[in-house]
Amino acid sequence: MQRSREDHVVSLREKICYGLGDSACNVVYGLCSTLLTFFYTDYVGVSAALVGIIFLITRVFDGVSDIIMGFITDRTKSKYGKARPWILWMAVPYAVTFVLLFLIPANAPVMVQAVYIFVTYNLVNTVVYTALNLPYSTMASLITRDQKSRTSTQAIRIFCGPMGKMVVTVSTIPLVQAFGNTQQSWIIVSIIFAVIALVLLLVCFFNIEERVVIEAAKTEKVSVGRSLKALFSNQYWAICLGLWGFMVMMSTVTGTIETYYCKYILGNEALYSPIYAAELIAQSIVVLIVPQFVLRFGKRNLTLAGILLVIVAQFVWMSNPMSVTVAMVSAVLRGIGVAPLWACVFPMIADCAEFGQWKTHVRQDGMIFSAASVGSKLGGGLASAGIGLLMDSVGYDGLAAVQNADAMAMIKAICMYAPIIFSVIIVILCLLYKLDKLYPQVIADLKKRDEQGIL
Repeated sequence: MQRSREDHVVSLREKICYGLGDSACNVVYGLCSTLLTFFYTDYVGVSAALVGIIFLITRVFDGVSDIIMGFITDRTKSKYGKARPWILWMAVPYAVTFVLLFLIPANAPVMVQAVYIFVTYNLVNTVVYTALNLPYSTMASLITRDQKSRTSTQAIRIFCGPMGKMVVTVSTIPLVQAFGNTQQSWIIVSIIFAVIALVLLLVCFFNIEERVVIEAAKTEKVSVGRSLKALFSNQYWAICLGLWGFMVMMSTVTGTIETYYCKYILGNEALYSPIYAAELIAQSIVVLIVPQFVLRFGKRNLTLAGILLVIVAQFVWMSNPMSVTVAMVSAVLRGIGVAPLWACVFPMIADCAEFGQWKTHVRQDGMIFSAASVGSKLGGGLASAGIGLLMDSVGYDGLAAVQNADAMAMIKAICMYAPIIFSVIIVILCLLYKLDKLYPQVIADLKKRDEQGIL
């Protein structure tokens, strides 16, 4: 492949179309990581602990499926490439299985409901979403090798992703209430979102292109054992696994617990929409700005500075936890703070693919992204399970109009302190990440190898 092609400067049109794919992906991610637990507990009557346990078990299966899908992606051959065709193949199944989540029989025995949630949630996340989102994410390292263009492409993706999530999380409750505030209302809303997601995925597929094709990798067959050895010797992949995992964990906890906080602490669940929207809007705007500073400050340093701001945002909220205005200010600060991590984590993982090839002579884009996404899947599952188990331990009752004092205290504690704990862990991981300085040498060496036809 000619270097001019793999170093392609991605057009704004292609960046936007690629980003719309993440908007579609966030339809499922947005609801599963925020409002799905609320739907099961407060509209169907399933216990928070049961939902949490099912979500956690599912994430274990989901993590395994990611690894499998990574192998499949790296070995896929089609006229569209190895990652891009999966966006087309999974578009319709994605829309259909999403709606199935809300068709749970409301008056069925607990065991029937548990089995239904387990089966449909696994079908959506473990099978379809993995087969769609993993190849989609892998495209981050296949559209171009140019670092600036790669970062700006991912920035637009991370702008579009939260926009999709925001549309879902902010509009779902008002739409559900407008359609009658019943389970049937949730089904109608899910169908609307499923159709929108399907259209966006098709737009994405037909307007993006794989360009980074390593000729030497086409002829070299890599065993599973060698792939795993190469993966686990890549220290920066391990760090990115942690960054993605704790980022998702923090997002899941925040998006989930704020629903309960607004309903029971602030006394109005409708407040969830503007508060969460404030965070996502701030995050999305800053995400577009971040690429302008990447070459000057580095992805790690920008992420580190942002996460420190998240900690400040939580202390701001704790200063007056009953004030809606303070909650909004804290949400905006938190959105600004998490933006650099959201903007940089996927380019960082793409850089890990280059580093892994440089270090081990094994090219494994799909494996790098799939294995890193295990962190996000387990993080989301642990967060959902943790919330469910903690709230159930203090007697939370989703069908009760008023919660007991212990449940109220638990909701408040999770909302205030969990983001700080996750942020401290992310800070530590950032301090261990030093690939930014090494990356120019990595790319220079890889280009020399490409010319010689070796990995």
